[in-house]
This record gives sequence, structure tokens and C-alpha cells, in this order.
Amino acid sequence: MRLLHTSDWHLGRSFHGVGMLDAQRAFIDQLVTFVRDEAIDVVLIAGDVYDRALPGVDVVRLLDDALVGLTGAGAKVVLTSGNHDSAIRLGFASRLLERGGVHLRTRLTELDQPVLFPLDAADPDAGAVLAVYGIPWLEPRLVAEQLGVDTASHFEVTRAATARIRADLAARAGTRTVHSVVLAHTFASGGISSDSERDLSIGGVGAVPLDLFDGFGYTALGHLHGRQALSPAVRYSGSPLAYSFSEAKHKKGSWLVDVDAAGVGEVREVLWEAPRTLAVLRGKLEELLAAEDHAWAESAYCQITLTDAQRPAQAMERLRSRFPDTLVLGFDPEGAGAAAKTSYSSRLAEAEDDLSVCCGFLEHVRGRAADDGEAAVLAEALESVRLEGISL
Repeated sequence: MRLLHTSDWHLGRSFHGVGMLDAQRAFIDQLVTFVRDEAIDVVLIAGDVYDRALPGVDVVRLLDDALVGLTGAGAKVVLTSGNHDSAIRLGFASRLLERGGVHLRTRLTELDQPVLFPLDAADPDAGAVLAVYGIPWLEPRLVAEQLGVDTASHFEVTRAATARIRADLAARAGTRTVHSVVLAHTFASGGISSDSERDLSIGGVGAVPLDLFDGFGYTALGHLHGRQALSPAVRYSGSPLAYSFSEAKHKKGSWLVDVDAAGVGEVREVLWEAPRTLAVLRGKLEELLAAEDHAWAESAYCQITLTDAQRPAQAMERLRSRFPDTLVLGFDPEGAGAAAKTSYSSRLAEAEDDLSVCCGFLEHVRGRAADDGEAAVLAEALESVRLEGISL
């Protein structure tokens, strides 16, 4: 059998305000074509299928198109829920969908209920079999009691979940050869996180050790967006598209896993074509506008950090004259003195009058002091406010 390990589709996500549904649709088209051309038997999706618990109608329709396309290309689908999904909503109609080759594993009661695929064509009823288990995202405080653990931690609930799977495998081992694949949406130690896994940086999600997955033939992880192998048998497929500029250097793809009656064999990478390049640029405004070696970034989504000593006027407009898809603009002046690094609250405390407060704010947000003309305009505005207040 040929398995394709994917995860973190995040259907419906935007990229710094830019909708990505067309790019995600293009990925789905690539995926279906690959599954058909490479005769993939099973597509694994290890959670975060959607980006929101309540996806839009067009987003749900895209997943529907994807599942129809994959099953039409000859593949079965095994899918778990992630922390961005609503497990209840994603798992709706699971028994009905199973008849069409789409196997959803979103409930705790299904942890030890594998999807079984015969590996011995000559004896499909008694020969070697592949058991695919799905561990959805486990929120410790919500599932600890159901899993029978006293401590609500990611380690304890994941250990309890894998123990259930091992018990089921042990019960099956006496009747036939059983090889195992486990899908899990979790943060395993040794993984490298990136900015777009939002819940890793907000809420302090704990990591689980790799030895919880010892003994399984292959563990298909989801949650981290960079494709990586934590061990030969434990891997993250990563997201199929970049969802933050921290992923600019990622090579997006999946893992193709071959399994036969002897067990898991070769695992090799599959790369997806990126719809848009990401560019992370840094430098002075005039240099960025003139540098020939930045020509490749003119058609990319750009994150640009300006290092001019003073923030240039109309910086975004000027940058977009060359890099029209500049989405993020930062300012980090080279050689900035202590004054430039002083917090606004400290400047506010030192202000002598209202005009100093306004001029200090202007300097703080744009990196250069108000000139005489700007100070005069601010003084006139303050005087108008004062006079209006007196008349009231």
C-alpha cells in the first residue's frame, strides 16, 4: 500500500489579510492529481483540516470537493481533528462517509477503533493487515477524566491514548500480523515550531516525548507547520502552504509511505508547488528600491524591515511601487540611540506640556522628530481644542 501523510490544511485561513482559498484550491488540485498519478491507496490528514471551528460555507464546500476528488482518484481517506477544528462538527456523518471511503477519527471512543486495510492480496481475510489509528487533538482539561488520568497534562492524556491503541494492537496480534500507523495532532518534543502555530505561543502548550510513539510502524503527526522527521518512524508532514513569513524557507510537502506485508518500508518526501514566493527583506529604503538582486521579490508576498536612521515618509507607498504585495512593514533603525529605544510611557512621563506629548508621540511612531511646521500645526490644533473647551 502507498500512504500519503498530510496535515494542517487550515482551509479558510488568510495570509496577513490576503484570502488563501484560491491557493488552497490549487493545492487540492495538485494533491488529487498526485494521488491519481502515483496510485496512492490512503491519504492521511493529521488534523487542522479547517482553520476555524465554524468554517464558512465556501470553505466547507472546498473540503467536500477535496474528499470527492481524492476518493474519485482511487484513495481512501483517514482524517483526524486538530485544535483548530471542531471535532464534533468535523465528525458529523462519519458512519455514512465511511461507506464512501472517508474515515473520520474525531472522538475519544474511536481511539482504539482502527481503520483496517488488508496487505496480503492472496489472503485479505487472514493475512497481514494495516491498522490505522487516529488520535485527535486532546485538550487535557476536557479529556483527562474520560481517559482516566488524574493529571490534566498533554503528556498524561497522550500516554493514556497511546496505551489504548497498544492494548488493541496486542489483542489483534494473536490472530494475524498487524502493522500500525498512528495519526496524532500534537506537539512532540524535538519538533521545530513556527509563528503560525498560534496555540503554541499562546497558552503554553506542553510537548510530549517521542517514546510515547515507540512500537508503532509509523506515526503521522500534525500541528507543526514545518515538514520534519523527528525519527525515522515519527514525522511531521507540515502544512501544504506557508501561513507565516517565518515559513519563508520551508519546502512544503508531504511524506509518501510504502507499507507491505513485512511492514513499513521506504518513506520519501513529496514537494508541493508554492502558489506565491515569500520574501523577507531588510535594508534602507533607497537601497531596496534600487537593488537588482531583489528583482525576484517583485512578484512575491513581502515582509520588509527598514533600517533607515529615520522612518522615511510614505514608506509603504514607495515600497509597493516596486514590491506591490508588501504585506508587512517593520522599522528597525540602524545605530538608533537610547532616545529611539525609550518606551513611549517613559517619554510621556518626561513631557512638559501637551505639545511635548503630541510631538513625542509623533517621534515615537515614525522615528523622527516633528519639524517646525508640524509643531506649529499641532500647537494650533491644541489651542483650538483649548478654546473650544473654554467656550463650553
